[in-house]
Amino acid sequence: MKKIISVSLGPAKYDYTFESEFLGQQFIIRRTGTDGSREKAAEKLLEYDKEADAIGIGNVKFPYAFTKGFLAKKHDDQIRNLGKKIQTPVTIGNALRNVSFEWALRFINHKHPDYFKNAKVLFLSGMSSYPIAKVMSEYTDNLTFADALIENNISKLIHSLKGLEKYARGTHEILEWIPGKRLRSSVVPLQKWNRYVLSKAMQKATVIVVPAYQFYEYLKDTSIEELGGKTIITSTVYDDRIDFLKSRGVDVIIDTTPKILERVVAPNVIEALILAALDKKSDTVHPDDLLEIISMQKMDPRIIYPSGQEKRINRFAFVIHPLSKEFLKKDKAVDFISGFTPPAFLDAVEKVVAYAPPWVYSKVTGIKSPTGAEAEGWLITVGGTPRQMLAHDPEFTYKRLLQAARMARRMGAQIMGLGAFTKVVGDAGVTVAKKADIPITTGNSYSASGALWAAADAVRRMGLISIEPGRKIAAKTMVMGASGAIGSVCCRLLAKAFNEVILAGRNTAKLLALQQSILEETPDVKIRITTNADRYLPEMDVIVTATSGAGKKILDITRVKPGCVITDVARPLDLSPEDVAKRPDVLVIESGEIELPGNPEMKNIGLPPKVVYACLAETIVLALEGRYEIFTVGRGIEWEKVREIYKMGLKHGMKLAAISGVNGVFSDEDIFKVRELALAARKNTWQNGKKDSGPENHPEKHPGGSA
Repeated sequence: MKKIISVSLGPAKYDYTFESEFLGQQFIIRRTGTDGSREKAAEKLLEYDKEADAIGIGNVKFPYAFTKGFLAKKHDDQIRNLGKKIQTPVTIGNALRNVSFEWALRFINHKHPDYFKNAKVLFLSGMSSYPIAKVMSEYTDNLTFADALIENNISKLIHSLKGLEKYARGTHEILEWIPGKRLRSSVVPLQKWNRYVLSKAMQKATVIVVPAYQFYEYLKDTSIEELGGKTIITSTVYDDRIDFLKSRGVDVIIDTTPKILERVVAPNVIEALILAALDKKSDTVHPDDLLEIISMQKMDPRIIYPSGQEKRINRFAFVIHPLSKEFLKKDKAVDFISGFTPPAFLDAVEKVVAYAPPWVYSKVTGIKSPTGAEAEGWLITVGGTPRQMLAHDPEFTYKRLLQAARMARRMGAQIMGLGAFTKVVGDAGVTVAKKADIPITTGNSYSASGALWAAADAVRRMGLISIEPGRKIAAKTMVMGASGAIGSVCCRLLAKAFNEVILAGRNTAKLLALQQSILEETPDVKIRITTNADRYLPEMDVIVTATSGAGKKILDITRVKPGCVITDVARPLDLSPEDVAKRPDVLVIESGEIELPGNPEMKNIGLPPKVVYACLAETIVLALEGRYEIFTVGRGIEWEKVREIYKMGLKHGMKLAAISGVNGVFSDEDIFKVRELALAARKNTWQNGKKDSGPENHPEKHPGGSA
């Protein structure tokens, strides 16, 4: 039986002795700690020389993994030099450590694609963790190094790999004025400030890389405020370290040291096992030998979830913008000043804000899917109202959206959605998606799905149309703006649910092509096309407006059948509040909003708690699913993607929220009132789908008001 001895400078209270099998050979493995005494460690090395088949030296600071010419601080030279003199193979585990560092990150990213994409990573010692930093730089640019702050008490963080390399060479700008030795720790105000700077850096990070050497020293001042919800990358994670991190709310621990025995052992022990099993000296072990053994033994890194449940928080960003200058008054400063200034003041504010750089309106937290996936994100404001966007060329908006994309990437977002009007300006996100360094989606696929979801629920709650399970609804529907991005998909969805669909638009060729395409998919539906929607208005049970008329009058609501359900998914809206007020017997809904799973928290966006617009919900669904890709851009929407995002939404617990109209959420009482007014109107003035007297029968009596 071969013998492995680990001589550690760490505490003797962690000593152990056990037997195990490795590479088909039997081993007895013993650890002996020296409580920090180098002299005692040297004695142990001499004592076990020739008695052991391989010796590991533990709890020493690894040499910095930089190329020649970099700083190369030496630690425990006495022990290392002595190790070179004895005859038994001796290792500190550095070769395995360097290989396992890179393998751990690539394994995680393979198992969970894009796990580190745009992550904000804080290295408490970039010098010690340089191999991890190099690999991590392939996945994210958001790297921060605390070496200068921790090593030299300089209140400055390094924010790039090149900056760390300059620091290591001694040419970094912060070293030009540093004293010849480390600033005295007795400078209490400076110490407190540095702890504050480090604490804030930890809070902003999503991943923190902690050296195994002096693990507790690095984290001694931390609490749940700094580590809660974080992913910690370290090595040799003993049970006490798991308990320590669990008590501070850590979500995920990635241990770069594989656990190949029944207990956790340090890299020096594993490398000593490999040396003894292969009968090799430490300087004759090639990285290929390690790679072969890692592959053969399936020496995968450990992923530990302290809570006992797998956790992964995906990150998104979403662009919002003021829908009107009145919306700007929601800003307290603007609202206060507007009370003392003429109305023209808001016009000036509207123009100025349009030129402002993007800013974060709100952090979004607490989104949790039934699958266990979690998401958090940021709502980023681009200041232009629809009027201001239309007053400039598309490049004006593109520039600000690309600024928002860069901001989102720096904050760690893995995908960004375009909201409301920004998704219809110019080429509907195509240019932004091509130029941005982060995947873009407009949300149009889920907007189409949500609109019809809401319409179906509204029809059911109104109870004016007979709905038989398993059969199509015997009712007439019309889509205005049928050949547009959202409109065309709405047509396809309605064709699968209703007996008759009318496609209304301006381009006859597009309408004919859409009609043919739908009939190929759904041959049992009756489809008519028209460029004059008014002639069919009195017959319709359901109308979807999906135009991009930019404020032009699209629909004469006075001609609509009582009890009709109108779903207005256009942005800007096709129907004004004044229009809607003319027909209290018609239910007008502004598309379908989505209720998020979990307990989401964010600033007010004009909807009830937990409820968001469908375009925002699409971005969140993709984040929860880990689908960091360009999903919906451009004028056309793929029917397959509409169906796919709908199914993904159900998987992650998305629900149709309470239906909203121009005056907010419709209660059951509100819908019942519309139903009663509709029934009364039909009884009194409406027969056989037409008014007894009205503008379509008596043009000279056109009331221009309520039916």
